[in-house]
Amino acid sequence: MNRYPLWRYVVIGVALAAGFLYTLPNFYGEVPAIQVSAAKSTLKVDTELMGRVEKALKDGGITPDGIFLDPDSLKVRFADTDTQLKAKDLVQAQVGEDYVVALNLLSRSPRWLTAIGALPMYLGLDLRGGVHFLLQVDMQAALTKKLDGTTGYVRGLLRDKRIPYSGIAREGETLVVKFRDKDNRDKAIKEIETSQPDLALADQEQGGEFRINATLKPQELKRSQELALQQNIQTLRNRVNELGVAEPIIQQQGADRIVVQLPGVQDTARAKDILGRTATLELRMVEAQATDPAGRDYDPQKIDAASKGNVPFGMEFFVEKRGKASEPLLLSKTPIITGDRLTNAAPSFDQQTQQPIVSVELDGQGARIMRETTRDAVKRRMAILLIEKGKPEVITAPVIQSELGGRFQISGSMNTREANDLALLLRAGSLAAPMEIIEERTVGPSLGADNIKIGFHSTWIGFTAIMLFMIAYYLMFGVISIVALAANVLFLVALLSMLQATLTLPGMAGIALTVGMAIDANVLINERVREELRNGNTPHAAIHAGYDRAWGTILDSNVTTLTAGLALFAFGTGPVKGFAVVLCLGILTSLFSAVMVSRGIVNLYYGSRRRLETVSIGQVWKPGAEAQPQAKV
Repeated sequence: MNRYPLWRYVVIGVALAAGFLYTLPNFYGEVPAIQVSAAKSTLKVDTELMGRVEKALKDGGITPDGIFLDPDSLKVRFADTDTQLKAKDLVQAQVGEDYVVALNLLSRSPRWLTAIGALPMYLGLDLRGGVHFLLQVDMQAALTKKLDGTTGYVRGLLRDKRIPYSGIAREGETLVVKFRDKDNRDKAIKEIETSQPDLALADQEQGGEFRINATLKPQELKRSQELALQQNIQTLRNRVNELGVAEPIIQQQGADRIVVQLPGVQDTARAKDILGRTATLELRMVEAQATDPAGRDYDPQKIDAASKGNVPFGMEFFVEKRGKASEPLLLSKTPIITGDRLTNAAPSFDQQTQQPIVSVELDGQGARIMRETTRDAVKRRMAILLIEKGKPEVITAPVIQSELGGRFQISGSMNTREANDLALLLRAGSLAAPMEIIEERTVGPSLGADNIKIGFHSTWIGFTAIMLFMIAYYLMFGVISIVALAANVLFLVALLSMLQATLTLPGMAGIALTVGMAIDANVLINERVREELRNGNTPHAAIHAGYDRAWGTILDSNVTTLTAGLALFAFGTGPVKGFAVVLCLGILTSLFSAVMVSRGIVNLYYGSRRRLETVSIGQVWKPGAEAQPQAKV
């Protein structure tokens, strides 16, 4: 009756073994380290970089405890923090500004644990600290970007309405449109006023030219800056969330600053890279190139002059890198479209060449602009620029083979990981304005290091008190309940470690609450077994009925609590959400440990006995009669 099939014991054994392995890294502690990662998506972290780092450390007389590559970075471990700080300066001088060298803490876990994904939990700002950034938003750049977009729109509007003009350009914060006669200027004013009510227009006659001077109205100027700040906040939040950073705090500070706190993040270099990579996309026409004589833009003389510093007005000089080769290009300063018009970006493979590419989708207006531009530019080249930290770089400059619409592909010398990274940056949203990290620090525990000791001590004191009570009151069944409770804590910590969750003080409170709720299930089971014994059932029958009939009550009580936990997770933020995560996971693990693990131990201990006279579950009192203790029943 009280016997488990072999497969159930196998399931319990595998669960306990996995729980032990994934809990183990939390007891090894951490060692100081540095982490080197690429500052640009076009750079690689490979064995060549590892050799440069090893050489810099050897020349500086530093012997690391270990150096290894992971998919995104190079990590070097050291024996103490003094060596770590010295090594950071040496490595930074060796690799330059193209790579981010940051202080880090790595787990002391053996490599075989790391190889199976067994990593320690993160601790929140109130326990271990985290990463704090203060970012300054370039509001002037946001205004410039707005005016550049308006310039392109007005140019397209006048072309659609067939209103001739002699020139259009941005002069400082003013958009200037020039005409050869007054009638065309007046027609343009009416069209611009209708389609662009946010512009303040003023007519002017100068040197025989009829001009329109357009500036943003004060309320639109303020609104543009506010939208730029909010878009940057949302973009950072999307980017951090999509990369899996736990419980980020991203909020506005003042009129042009953003505070970012990433609690419990070990990988400070990765966090800095996420925020610092302010990637935006621009598409510009190639105005001159030095190769391909058959091309419409072939002009080596102009390229040669530009390489010497004589860049024509309205153009910029770039070098497109093609693996080890490169090609100089002259690009228009005015972008066709920017990342603002981007709606989606996904990595994929070219069906013909099977090379990694990024498929890009534009919104309605972006698709219209793309069609109008490329319709008259077939066989010309269009450059795709990725702008990171204010530094534009030509990814590729393909030839326009036919009119393009709302979907196109970015190809180039990319591997699969680089295509994924580029798609992620573009999909997370473009920044409305560049940002600069003006303050960066790793913050310590906000409530002091004693919070960790107090939190863990309170949990263990509660566990010990429960253990003493259960053993004294339920004897052998109490011991089994405590073993199941320990397994529950093991499963919970293992799950939090596997999910790389951030543990905060509210999370520790959730663990303490889980301990109480898990033992409550065992109390229900033990009392139900006692009740069956009082009703005159045999010990085997009492054990079987006790577990089966207590299950419904246990399930009901845990489901109601789980519902409340899910509501806290859905509508809470910060510490509340952290508490809810631990609570919900704890309920799931307690259902498994309090019923299956506990039942497995009972069946293993009592199930093999055919004639079971008594069970060690404490005193069983029969109501309505004089107290008759049943020896160890």
